[in-house]
Amino acid sequence: MGAIAIRTEGLSKRYRTSEALRDLNLEVAEGEAVGYLGPNGAGKTTTIRLLLGLIRPTKGRAEIFGLDCQHQAVEAHRRLAYVAGEANLWPSLTGAETLHLLGRVQGRVDQTYRDELITRFDFDPSKKVRAYSKGNRQKLILIAALMTRPDLLVLDEPTSGLDPLMEQAFRHSMHEARERGQTVFLSSHILSEVEALCDRVGILREGVLVDMGTLSEMRHLSALIVEATFDGSVPDLSHVPGVESVQTEGRVVRCQVRGTVEPLLKVLAASGVHELLSREPSLEELFLAHYGAGPEPEDEPPRAS
Repeated sequence: MGAIAIRTEGLSKRYRTSEALRDLNLEVAEGEAVGYLGPNGAGKTTTIRLLLGLIRPTKGRAEIFGLDCQHQAVEAHRRLAYVAGEANLWPSLTGAETLHLLGRVQGRVDQTYRDELITRFDFDPSKKVRAYSKGNRQKLILIAALMTRPDLLVLDEPTSGLDPLMEQAFRHSMHEARERGQTVFLSSHILSEVEALCDRVGILREGVLVDMGTLSEMRHLSALIVEATFDGSVPDLSHVPGVESVQTEGRVVRCQVRGTVEPLLKVLAASGVHELLSREPSLEELFLAHYGAGPEPEDEPPRAS
């Protein structure tokens, strides 16, 4: 791993009696894209608020490009752009005025790229913010962040309110950022988004980072998924080594396989299998391997101090 864009050491935040984040140790290399997954209340937004210096940790510390997030927040913010899932903007300003103001705050704007983004996101900058839909307000803050070409993009549910076409525009912009060597820290519960954009994925559960790795490293957490269609009757697969979660529907059987698939293939080959499909688990299935069907934790407190 090269130079470090984000580093946290024992980062923790407690709200009264609940721990929103506990002993987070995380490193994100420059130029890397890391996805940060978890349900509402898992601690994702608390982590980002700590990185931005908006709240104080109960213990531990965080750095952005070697700058302390608490004591050197102004310097750190010069190198990053932040996109929240809910845009809080000035209602009486137009979109163009908002972009100009946010660009002045950041101190640098790639004006050619800004105009390209306005076209890409099909955004009308002449309207006042109060007239924009949620989706258009989200476009506005995305353009504002991307147009500054920051070293680090910190994104908290950035496609909230966007339609599928605009989600594709967002993904295209993220690929451009990656090609320029920008670092991306993407907090999301949209698993396909993270899967498409990120090098590594961290899974956060009830304030604890329960796993971190590349998708290929994490695929051991879930089984291979197999679906077989038979010419005749369906064989009993319940006692085949490594096979679990067997579901039969007519002449089709679906199951999961952990470990080697050889015992299953032998049974299928001897049973007149007509069609066989298999695939690796999706990120959603990996995620469910951690969370199961249990209830989500409660949301984080709305006010943080």
